[in-house]
Amino acid sequence: MRCETAIGPVTMVESGGAIVRLVLGGEGLDPGAGEEPSELLREAASQLRSYLAGRRRSFSVPLSPGGSPFMRTVWERLQQIPYGGTMSYGQLAAALGRARGARAVGRACALNPIPILIPCHRVVGAQGALGGFSAGPGVKQWLLELEARGLGGGQRGGRGG
Repeated sequence: MRCETAIGPVTMVESGGAIVRLVLGGEGLDPGAGEEPSELLREAASQLRSYLAGRRRSFSVPLSPGGSPFMRTVWERLQQIPYGGTMSYGQLAAALGRARGARAVGRACALNPIPILIPCHRVVGAQGALGGFSAGPGVKQWLLELEARGLGGGQRGGRGG
């Protein structure tokens, strides 16, 4: 299902009763083009739009990102970073018991098939450098600022843990 949002077009894919993919930007697939979107896809789109409008802090739709066991572990941990918080790639690796695994964590974040719903945008580089994001650094910065405003602050900070 393709939908318009505050950050541009988003395509979401469902399989087996869970969201399996979210593509940001104009590219991407829309396997259900011309079909009536499922209740799950409509709900996911509604939650995403509400989040992007600053009215929602978490998501309650089922997710099934696939990936290797390590990637799934990283993606599960990403979902524990609180709204408005950030962690560095190194901090996330250490939290997973892989102190030297910052690059592997970065790769898992880059391959996250469900960005925003699995909040890889909350992972930043050392000393707060923005780091990468599938939709580009401008969208990542926008998302971090959205969450900071939602907490009543103006800057992102290392509140993740």
